[in-house]
Amino acid sequence: MKFNVNQQDLQQALSYCQGVIEKRSTLPILSNILLEAKESRLTITATDLDLIFIHQIDNIEVLEEGKTTTTSSIMYDIVRKFSSGKKINLTLTDSSKLHLESEKSNFNLNCISSSEFPLTDENFSENEFSIKSKQLLKLLNKCKFSVSNDETRHYLSGIYIHQTEVEDKNYLTAVATDSHRMSISKIRLDKKIEFDPVILPKKTIFQLCSLLDNYDGLIKISNIKSKIKFELNKSILISKLIDGKFPNYIQVIPKNNQKKLDIDLKIFLDSVDRVASVSLDKKDGVKFNLSKETLNLSVNNTNSGDGKETISVKFDHDLEISFNSKYLIDVASQIDGEKIELFFNDSGSPVLIKDPGDFDSIFVVMPMKG
Repeated sequence: MKFNVNQQDLQQALSYCQGVIEKRSTLPILSNILLEAKESRLTITATDLDLIFIHQIDNIEVLEEGKTTTTSSIMYDIVRKFSSGKKINLTLTDSSKLHLESEKSNFNLNCISSSEFPLTDENFSENEFSIKSKQLLKLLNKCKFSVSNDETRHYLSGIYIHQTEVEDKNYLTAVATDSHRMSISKIRLDKKIEFDPVILPKKTIFQLCSLLDNYDGLIKISNIKSKIKFELNKSILISKLIDGKFPNYIQVIPKNNQKKLDIDLKIFLDSVDRVASVSLDKKDGVKFNLSKETLNLSVNNTNSGDGKETISVKFDHDLEISFNSKYLIDVASQIDGEKIELFFNDSGSPVLIKDPGDFDSIFVVMPMKG
């Protein structure tokens, strides 16, 4: 195997692989990436057995076709330190050494035979649909911070993606909750699709977000029983799904929160962030003391002190309620409009948060006791 490739193209592909490969894998082959040079194309594959990432670099100069595997982290570390945009020559000298050369640098990396690399070939041809990459990115970003870290309830440790229908309109809807807060976001579909509900694992979500950040175009999605496949123009991501039943989230959405607080987003976000600074571990609740046209925010920490702030708001009731400041900041950071709307019932009930700049996303946050 012998080929030449542009440094930037290779660095980008290898950086995506870093997100897939497990740092502490018990199987040496899983620390490796599969490199295949064929017909002026380099295909790079990384897997942790649950997630498979395949990336193609086209129009490269292939002098001799072939394939091998080498340690992903070492190769990435070397390639990113080469001069940007320069040509890298790669040669498989014998079956166990990959030679990298760029400008005045020469490296020989140990290889494991490509025959040991685990590859599965599955037919995803049915149940296929396409959506815009930025729409999918929106769904993931608006929900990913609400995903649970609780290992015991594995069905909450991902984003639930399913098709919904509202007034004859079809939507792809995403939901995540850790039972303290919940995010729901949806995007309109042109037509009804064949798509079984799935729970997308956290690692897959973050890998997909990093791919979508750098891609603007259509993304093809198809799923079979326990796996889902995402196809971008040069990359493919295949992931196992979380096996479990996502709870009925509709019944958690507050139905009778009539007390509406209308507030400038930036003022709200900055104020909550400032008063929360007095709490070291951010575990102390930020207390809302609401009266007509006024919001008093306060945080009190027995070890470090207290902070208070007053904001003018649109509100017509009296209410005292406390929240985890991080939950509010997470939600506020995903609001598109210039305002944020909070709908309250009483001090013990969850708040419903809406974004006037995006009618297709809502958030629910539970108050703190005390």
